[in-house]
Parts: sequence; C-alpha cells; structure tokens
Amino acid sequence: MSLSTRSSQLPDTDEKSEAAEPSTDEAEGGAAKPPTDEAGQADEAGETNEAGETDEVGEAGERGGRWQRIRAYPAALRRKYPLAARSVSWGLTALAAALVFFALMMPGKVEYFTAPQFVRIPVEPILGAAVLMVLPRRTRLVASVLTGVFLAALIVVKALDIGYNQFLGRGFNVVLDWGLLDDAESYVGDTLGGTGARLLVIGLVVLVVLLFVAASLAVVRLSNVLARHRDRAMRGTVVAGTVWITCAAVGLTPLGDTAFASRNTIGFVQDRWARAKETIRDEAAFAKEAEQDKFADVPADRLLTGLRGKDVMFTFIESYGRAALEDEAIAPGVTSTLDKADADLRAAGFAAKSGWLTSATYGGSSWLGHSTFLTGLWIDNQSRYRTVTAGERFTLPGAFDKTGAWRTVGVVPGVQYNWPEGDFYGFDQVYDSRNLGYRGPKFSWSTMPDQYTLTAFQRLEAAKKGDKPLMSEIILTSSHQPWAPLPEMVGWDEVGDGSVFKGIQKAGKDPADVFTDPVKVKEEYGKSVQYSLRSLLEYVEKYGDENTVLVFLGDHQPMASVSGNGADHDVPVTILARDPKVLDRIDDWGWSDGLRPGDDAPVWRMDSFRDLFLTAYGEEPNAVNSPKP
Repeated sequence: MSLSTRSSQLPDTDEKSEAAEPSTDEAEGGAAKPPTDEAGQADEAGETNEAGETDEVGEAGERGGRWQRIRAYPAALRRKYPLAARSVSWGLTALAAALVFFALMMPGKVEYFTAPQFVRIPVEPILGAAVLMVLPRRTRLVASVLTGVFLAALIVVKALDIGYNQFLGRGFNVVLDWGLLDDAESYVGDTLGGTGARLLVIGLVVLVVLLFVAASLAVVRLSNVLARHRDRAMRGTVVAGTVWITCAAVGLTPLGDTAFASRNTIGFVQDRWARAKETIRDEAAFAKEAEQDKFADVPADRLLTGLRGKDVMFTFIESYGRAALEDEAIAPGVTSTLDKADADLRAAGFAAKSGWLTSATYGGSSWLGHSTFLTGLWIDNQSRYRTVTAGERFTLPGAFDKTGAWRTVGVVPGVQYNWPEGDFYGFDQVYDSRNLGYRGPKFSWSTMPDQYTLTAFQRLEAAKKGDKPLMSEIILTSSHQPWAPLPEMVGWDEVGDGSVFKGIQKAGKDPADVFTDPVKVKEEYGKSVQYSLRSLLEYVEKYGDENTVLVFLGDHQPMASVSGNGADHDVPVTILARDPKVLDRIDDWGWSDGLRPGDDAPVWRMDSFRDLFLTAYGEEPNAVNSPKP
C-alpha cells in the first residue's frame, strides 16, 4: 500500500504559499498546521510500507492523509474565497469581543439593562490584553481558556442574581444558595410537570456548557489576534488605558449618573468575596446568638398564663404582603374581602388588632419567615436556618408544649416528604400533604386548596375537643406563585375529600399565561390572597367560639413582578379573638383596630414578635433589657 496520499494536495492548495504566509488558522484561535515535509516521517513510513513492512503503518498513514486533507480544506476555501473568508473572520472576532464585553458589563438586575450600563469603558479587558500580549504562546493559551471559563461563570452567577433579585429580592449567595436550586427545580416540576421540568433542566445544562465553550474560544481567538498584531495592540492598549484613567480621574458621567470608566467586574468579584467571608463569619456568630435565650429557662407555670384554655391558631398566608393592601391594582379586591369579613366577624362577637412585621425573606423561601417568627431570631439565609433547626432553640410552639396545657399540632400541606423540623418546633402531631386525606388535584405548586386544609384540620383535630385545648400552626398555600390555576370557594359541607375541586382546577388558567403577563399576574395574585383570606376568616366565623384566638400573617411579600422592584419586606399581622381580655393584653402595642393595619400602625422586625407575644401573654423573665420591636 502506497502512502503517497499523505503528501497529496487538494485543488488550489499550495504548501509553499501556506508556509510563507501567516496561518489563518492562528487568527481564528486554532493551532497552526505544521508544514508538510515531503522528505519527512510520513514518506519514510510510506517507503517502509512499499518495501514490504506491515500494512498497519500504511493504514495509519492513510488515515493521517485523510485528516491532513480535512485540515487543509478550510485553508483552500479561504484562498479560493478570500473576501468571504475575511468577512467571516472579522465577524467571528466581533462576536467574540461582544461576548467578552457583555460578560463584563452584564448587570445582576433586570432594571439595570439600560444603555448607560453598556456605553462605558471597562478596565478589565485593558488589563487582560496587557497581560496576554506578553505571555508565551502556551501560557497565553492556558490563560485565555481560564479567562473564558471565568467569564462564563460570571454570566451564570449574574443570571442567578437576576433570578434571585426577581423572586427573593436579593442577590445570589455563592456560599449558601446552590442548594436552593434543588427547590427551584422542584417548584418548576410542580408548576410545569415532571417532563417539562426535566426538559428545562437539560436545556439549561446544555446552554451553560455551550456558554463555557463559547467564552473560552472567544478569549482564545482575541488573544491570538492581539499576539499576531502585537505592536498595534500594544499601542491601542496604552491609549485605552490612558483614556480610562483620565475618565476615572475626572469622574466623567456623560449618561446620567453612570461612570464612563467602569470597573464593574472587579467590583463584582470584590463584593462576592466580601459576602462569602461575611457568610462564613456569620455562621459562627449566629450559632452563639441562637444559644442565648432569656425565655428558655422560664418555668412552665409562668408561660402563656393569659391564654390558658384558649385554642390558639398561628396561621401563615403565603405571600400575603404589604402589596396586597396598598398596590392600586391589587388592594381593592383584598381590602374589600377584609372589610366584609371584619363586619361579619364583629357581628359574631369577634374583634381584631393589626400591625406590620418586616419579614426576613422576600418573594420566596417561606420557611425563613416561619422560623424567624417562631424562634425570635433573624433567619434570612439557609445557613442560619440549618443552624437553628439543628439546635434546641425555644420556639413559640415549644413554649405551648412546655406548659403541658396544650396539644400542639402543625398543619403543613406544602410538605411532601419527611419533615424533621416538626420535632424541633415542638409539635405533638404534624399533618402534611400525605396524611391530610386529600384526593383532589394540585393547583400548580399548592398541593391542596386552603379551604380543604382548614376542613381537614377541623375534622382531624379541632372537632375532637380533647382534654386539652389546641395550639396549631397552619400554613395556607393557595396564594403561592404562580397563582394559576386558582381554587374557588365551595360550600363547607361540599368539601369532602377534595374531589369537588377537580372541575375547578381543570377550568383554571394556564400558569404560563399568567406568570409572564405583568397585568394578569397581579390580578391573579390578588385573587389568590382573597381566596386564602376568605377560607381562613369564614372558617373562624363558622367554627370559632369564645376560646378561639387566631394570629395570622403573611410570610413574605410576593415576588418583584407583583410587589415592585425595591419593595419593602413588610407583611400584615393580625390577632383575632372573641374574648376581649385577649386583645386587652396587647393594647399598648399601638396596633390598629380591625383586620387591616393602618398607616400609623407600628412596623416591627419579625424576629421581635416571639418575645413580645410571650411577654404580653405570660410573665416577663428576669432580664436587664425587655424585648423591644
């Protein structure tokens, strides 16, 4: 077998001209093709084969010849169509530069995607170009790939920032928040179904992989261009650096308040590094804070003496925030629902007082709000949550349990797996989505309508009237995003096992149509809150008596597309009772009468509520400082 094909040429291919001119492959970031030496190893192998040596060498040479022809083909096309080749090369270089520039200037919030954000001179590519130009070829290639990986990671983290700011009102924490991506996947699965969630995850993984590849190739290409035109690139870098220093020195802001000389990426990295260090320090400091609790040693006979004999319900309404009562597009329906319920409950002998609490979370991560309220600690991240639930912090349910005067029950329909936190909070019994007896359909994320949750609680616990009164924590989930489809009220005697809601769910709106429409999403959010409030307050009107005490509140504000960018974290909180002595104990709190907090109602941090509540309805422990909001 002859290996003469190893050195054969395609039409219009000239080896000598390739050796004389700079390789176009190098301009595009690829490795330069070594010149073919007709007297070299390939032909020697061919001669050996022709002399009768083994055919394996010949077959390898034939494969090598095919590979050489494939590599030579692009060069042949470039010589045949030089104008088109140059246009494609310039276009690819421009795209590479655009990708790098976007990665450096991309903001972490949707509202910052404005022209001034991108009409700036970033210092990072100036510094990067200066470094890459002086590196030897191999080192430059490695540095370029690593820079591309960094830029791709930068885009991913900023994209996560956008999502977290939209949903949770804060940026992505690179130390703590990776675990929350599992919750995001579960939420998507509950909303779009298992198949839709898997397809979305696969698509995102593929997109991220392509992003890392594209960013690395982009930086390699640009670094090769710089190296090939080193003198001009060096002069351009000096000029760009001088312009940047000058603009930074004079504080040039030609477009609004945005500085023309940008160090966006350097600042971003410094900020994330500082946050990471602060997160690590916070873990140790918070563990010590959680151990200090002046109520932990209060004797049982001094706890909650003002509520003995009362059935106390602590009820969280999902995403029930200030926006529900004050946003012009949402408030009319919600306030009308509250006012009607207020009138009906007053006629039934109930009275209420309301105020505001500032939640530790926003837009999601409801468990952080729940734990802040129940433990008296500011729990605004997953690390703090893990720390406190792994310890023995004295909780509100735990206080009721310690007295021995109440049966304590947790009703958590959103929980679909084992929930060890039930033991931490001090519940005698926990009811979740698996043992509430529901046989109806899910409503997107919400496993069951609130009206069913309350009916099941009445059937399983409240109606039994045991030898102890009940203390219950009930989570109502029907106002959880994406707010479609929504349940509707049915007759309380029609609820049954929940099958009655099948037709309602089937006739409901598509989550995708609601969640992406800025008008519809507010409308449906408002309707969901109205439904949750009606379910709860009609339940109290129907089943409540002189021993009923209801504390209900929101866990956090709805996401930014509903409550608005930069919205506060305030949520309404209300205490409702028929016995006037219950409200007399909080008369000095300054709360507004009724189910709606007024403009002059105080705003307290949510972690202050536990101590204030235990003090108002029990005996204050001996301490230097009294609990303050």
